[in-house]
Amino acid sequence: MSENPEQGGHGHVVPVGVYVSVFLALIVGTALTTWVAYIDLGKWNTVAALTIAVIKMLLVVLFFMHVKYAHGLTKVVIICGFFWLGIMITLSLSDELTRGWEMNPAGWGGLIPFLLHLRLF
Repeated sequence: MSENPEQGGHGHVVPVGVYVSVFLALIVGTALTTWVAYIDLGKWNTVAALTIAVIKMLLVVLFFMHVKYAHGLTKVVIICGFFWLGIMITLSLSDELTRGWEMNPAGWGGLIPFLLHLRLF
């Protein structure tokens, strides 16, 4: 039978139990995210929160958006989207991690010698 709705097909039918299971997993993931937020894991807090968020995102994309049951071009578009996200994160982090940040910035008072040099005052 054709999966095209215009030709009389209904597409892939997912059992209600799958949706209920995914919904309960998302609720548990949300509770876990809240619980981890109150625990001091040091520098691992962000890693733990992002790991839980990625798992929840994968559940939503795979089941609620039906990517698990999709064919061909849909999967290519999703993979390209994640590839582009990886490029953006890499470029942003390459900028952020290569800067020489001052621990104690000079503040607005540091502009006064520059403005005096321009003779704006």
